[in-house]
Amino acid sequence: MSLLHEPHFSAYQWQPATGGFGNHTVVDSVPAEMLHMVDPHWYQFPPMNPLWHGLLGFVIGCLGVISLIGNGVVVFIFCSTRGLRTPSNMLVVNLAMSDFLMMFTMAPPMVINCYYETWVLGPFMCELYGLFGSLFGCGSIWTMTLIAMDRYNVIVRGLSAAPMTNKKAFLWILFIWIMAVVWTVFPMVGWNRYVPEGNMTACGTDYLNKDFFSRSYILVYSCFVYFLPLIIIIWAYFYIVQAVCAHEKNMREQAKKMNVASLRSAENQATNAEAKLAKVALMTISLWFMAWTPYLIINYAGIFEGYKISPLATIWSSLFAKAGACYNPIVYGISHPRYRVALQKKFPSLSCAPAIDDTASVSSGVTNVSVSESVVTEKA
Repeated sequence: MSLLHEPHFSAYQWQPATGGFGNHTVVDSVPAEMLHMVDPHWYQFPPMNPLWHGLLGFVIGCLGVISLIGNGVVVFIFCSTRGLRTPSNMLVVNLAMSDFLMMFTMAPPMVINCYYETWVLGPFMCELYGLFGSLFGCGSIWTMTLIAMDRYNVIVRGLSAAPMTNKKAFLWILFIWIMAVVWTVFPMVGWNRYVPEGNMTACGTDYLNKDFFSRSYILVYSCFVYFLPLIIIIWAYFYIVQAVCAHEKNMREQAKKMNVASLRSAENQATNAEAKLAKVALMTISLWFMAWTPYLIINYAGIFEGYKISPLATIWSSLFAKAGACYNPIVYGISHPRYRVALQKKFPSLSCAPAIDDTASVSSGVTNVSVSESVVTEKA
């Protein structure tokens, strides 16, 4: 059998005599040199309908284009705009670079493999694919976590917090990548391994291995790269929203004491600051769950043998996690008021909302924020 065969429907054809797909399995088209990496679990599943491969290839291709353009624009604008070159924004640029590299290394190989309906790039590239996906996923998750911590320090602790400096931001970013490299190299040296996913067009960690030593990697890795960052993000945003609510309450009470007549009209004209911030916090945490929880569930279902994992379930959960590289620029970039101003100046056609500088204020004293920028300005 040729390694690079043309896509075909023959393996998927229903066999009336046997009432099924005969002896065909999803593993049939896997090259011989890859078979030692395929878990016996996958031999029980019939070939996937080629239409699924086409759909998956199309979706990951679209996500790749969106992510490369979106994150590329974020990096360009933040690096080329003087007012945006701040220590805190180094974390936003790091997040955009991580997401850019995630889809740069994930999308093209998967599109190629979806065309050939199996992994055709060899065992070593499979390991590299799994390593890069884990590396940049870990980098993005911990960058989001430290962005939340930075906003907590500025908004909640205010002037009592040590200010973010270029050196501190650089050390945080260095910490992120050292930790990400350490965690993602372990499977390459024997603690777990990177193997083909169920539909054989992508690779990831081996969550079907029954050996406890291999399973322990999934458990420990998920604690440090999923549960711990999630707890930190929820904790930080809880106190951020609480601080802004208290700030807004004090502002309203002060305005009443000063007999400001325009307080009610200003509240009607602008969305309440704490409501805006609560919505952004809720969106951030919700998108986190949407992106990474399905993949965690698949991994835990594999190591705990909770239910029968199908090839389609593995690939769609992996796709959800990769999709985070597309909407992170929206949450952490486009929600940034000064970024929107710079985006409208440099790329007017990409601006999806009127650019309002964050230096603008409401006459009543009600803070008009997008994420936390104007609250940071007031506290500073």
